[in-house]
Amino acid sequence: MLLYLFKRIVLAVAIIVTAVAVLFLMIHAVPGDPAVALLGPRATPEMIAQIRQQMGLDKPFVVQMVTFFGGLLHGNLGFDVFSQRPVADIVFEQLPYTIELILASIFWAVVVALPLGCYSAMRRNSLIDQVFGIVAVATIAIPSFVMAVYALLIFAVTLRWLPAIGAGHGSWDGFVHLVLPGFAIGIGWVGYISRLIRASMLEILGENHIRMARSFGIPEWRIVMRYALPLAILPTVTILGVGIAWLLSSAVFIEVVFARPGVGALIKNAVEARNYPIVLGTVLVTTFLVVVATTLSDLIAAALDPRTRENL
Repeated sequence: MLLYLFKRIVLAVAIIVTAVAVLFLMIHAVPGDPAVALLGPRATPEMIAQIRQQMGLDKPFVVQMVTFFGGLLHGNLGFDVFSQRPVADIVFEQLPYTIELILASIFWAVVVALPLGCYSAMRRNSLIDQVFGIVAVATIAIPSFVMAVYALLIFAVTLRWLPAIGAGHGSWDGFVHLVLPGFAIGIGWVGYISRLIRASMLEILGENHIRMARSFGIPEWRIVMRYALPLAILPTVTILGVGIAWLLSSAVFIEVVFARPGVGALIKNAVEARNYPIVLGTVLVTTFLVVVATTLSDLIAAALDPRTRENL
């Protein structure tokens, strides 16, 4: 297990370094001068030169990349020339809002999807199973931003049950403001996880050790919860780790629709303003979150099933 952990850490570091290098290349491939885009058409050559110097754009590309990686070793993500604040402070002020949105979405999706998937497997091809299947496919097919718009129009504008915008103040108000955004992101995962659990459960329920458990007269619900579910949940753990990237991309749209603070809104505004330091810092942090999530999911899967350690 220690060797597996070491390999995963080395792979995670390689992914982060590659992502930052590719991002550098993509940013410098965008046409136009970011200093001119930031200052506007009335900027003087002296002002443009000053901004380029502050952003480090007057140096060669290789020097910029080496300087950025050198700053990372000291925990420095750069400096925002407009707010005159470190990029790390700006990003980590917005990061908790995005993390709580993602965790809320995953939590309610898993809580709802697990019993639905197990029940569908136990009642295979029944009317309820077929209805669950149709609803699951429908929720997977609807994009999260479309679900967000309709949820906002129905529950916030028409019925006025829930707030429409913002993140709220305080624990209860913050929870209420999380309901609609969390629902919009998590609804697709309810269908996806329930179908995945059902498929895995059906395969495991046909195994020999399950037949032996039934021959001893163990109740079906106990067989499912104790012997089948721990194995059936392995694909879900892996998918959730990989799905963090999808959840982060969904959060960009959801935070814009509901006018919530967060990393998604921050990176959108930074891209529009061509604010390179904010874009680099934000993408680096989100990449780190994705790598950590996938690594943790692989470690959990390896702990539950030692056979997966042989795949790396």
